[in-house]
Amino acid sequence: MTTAQFEDRTDRERWAAAAAWSHRPTLDPVETILWRSERHPAMSATNTVVILLDEEPDWDRFHAAYDWGTALVRRLRQRVMDPAVPTTQPAWVDDDDFDLDRHVHRRDLGGNGRPADVIQAAEAIALTPIDRRHPLWDATLFVGLVDGAAACVLRIHHTMADTPGTVQLLSMLLSRTREHTPDKLTAPADASQQSAPADPIRLSALGGIGRLAGAPRRAMSIAERGIAAVRDPLGAVAESMRYAASVRRLTAAAPALPSPLFVNRQGTDWQFLTLTTPLAGLTEAARGVGGSLQDVFIAAVLGGLRRYHEEHGTEIEDLSVSVRVSLNRMEDPSSGNRFAGAMIAAPIGIVDATDRVAAVRGELLSLHTEEALDALRATAPVTGLLPSQLLVALQRSGAVADASVAVNSGPTRTSYMAGAQVTGMFAFGPLPGVAISASLLSYVDTACIAVNVDGRAVQDLDVLQRCLQEGLDETVAPA
Repeated sequence: MTTAQFEDRTDRERWAAAAAWSHRPTLDPVETILWRSERHPAMSATNTVVILLDEEPDWDRFHAAYDWGTALVRRLRQRVMDPAVPTTQPAWVDDDDFDLDRHVHRRDLGGNGRPADVIQAAEAIALTPIDRRHPLWDATLFVGLVDGAAACVLRIHHTMADTPGTVQLLSMLLSRTREHTPDKLTAPADASQQSAPADPIRLSALGGIGRLAGAPRRAMSIAERGIAAVRDPLGAVAESMRYAASVRRLTAAAPALPSPLFVNRQGTDWQFLTLTTPLAGLTEAARGVGGSLQDVFIAAVLGGLRRYHEEHGTEIEDLSVSVRVSLNRMEDPSSGNRFAGAMIAAPIGIVDATDRVAAVRGELLSLHTEEALDALRATAPVTGLLPSQLLVALQRSGAVADASVAVNSGPTRTSYMAGAQVTGMFAFGPLPGVAISASLLSYVDTACIAVNVDGRAVQDLDVLQRCLQEGLDETVAPA
C-alpha cells in the first residue's frame, strides 16, 4: 500500500497498519546484499530524515511517543543476526538488550539554533556508523532553535526500510492532531510474527537443510526450462539473447561520459543542502507535458547542474544519472525494497525546460521495456551468499553514475510529532558512488528537496545550491 493510501485513514486505522508493518523473519536477498556489502560511509545503506517542527515538544511526551511506537512496531526493537555460515539470509531477532535511551537523544542548540545548524548536525549523524548490534535506527530531538522551533533527525538503515518505507512508516505513526491521544492503540496481544532461530549456528543449519530440501524443486524447474528449450530452441535462444542484451545495456557501462567536474569523489565527505518549492508548480509542469513528478524533478536537477557546469566553463550534452524504478506489487510488504536501480543518459544540454522534461520522460519510459530490470533481484539469492569482500569488489567494479535522483511521496495532510507540527521533511540518501544525490519528498503542499553532495567533488556548495534553485525555478515557470 502506498503512502497516499494511508492519508484517508484515521489515526487508529493507520496505527493498526503500523502494527502489522514488516513481519518478515529474515532479510530478503537484496537486503542481504546491502547488509553484507556495506562499508560506511562510501558504501552506506543508511537514510537520514530531517523533520522540522514548529515548536519544541515536551521531552517526556516525545520519549513516550517513541516508547509507544517501538512497542507497536516490533521491527523497531529487533536487530539483525547473521548466520554462522552464510547458508541463508540474516534473520531479524528481538534485541534482548533493547534500551530506548540508546536510540532516542536530545540536543540543545542554546536558543540561537537555525535549521542550517540542524542540517549540519545531521551530516555528522549520518556519517557516524550505525550500531549493527542493535536495532538499526536512532532519533535525535534538536531544541533551542530561534522562535522556539525544533527538529528531529531520524536515521534508519536501508535493510530495515528504504526511503519510501521510512516515509510510509512515519506517515502511519505521526498524528493528525496536536492534542495528546490518551488511549493509543497498542500492539494486539495475539499479534503473530514468524520467528527465526535466535542462534546463528541453528540459523545456518536450517538454511542448509532448506537448500537441500529445495534442491529437487530447483532441479525440476531447470528440467522444465530445458524441455521447453528443446521444444522451441529458436524461441529459447531468442529470449536468452534479448535478456542478455538488456543486461548489457543496464550494466555494461555508464550511458554518458563522466563529468570532468565530478571525478574527484570518494564518498567519505557528505555535505547536505536543502531547497523547497511549491509542489503545485512542479505537478502543473508535469501535467502540462503529460509527464510525472519524477520527470519534472529530474529535469529541474539537470537544469541546475547545467548551470553549475556553465559556471565552471564546462559544457556537456548528457550526464549519467541513476534513477529508481519501482518493482513493487500491491501485495508486497510496506517496508520492502523492491526496486531496480538503472542509469539514463540524462539530457543536461537541453536548455529549454519543457523540452528537457519531455526528453527525460522518453529516457525513463525506455527503461520499462528492459527485460533485465529484475536481474539484481533474480540473482540476489545466489549473489548474497558470496563472501563479503567479493560482494564489495563486485559492487565497486560496476558502472557508476555522476548523480542519483529520487522522488518520494510523503503525508498529504498536516502531521504532528508529540504535539509539535511538522513543517517540513527532508530525506537524505547515501552517496552510492555518485557525486550528488538529490531526493524530493512531498509534504502537504511543499516539495522538500534534500541533496547529499560529495564534498571532495563539489567544494563550492553555495554555487551548487544557487544553480539548483535556478533549475527549479526555470522548470516550474512554463507550467
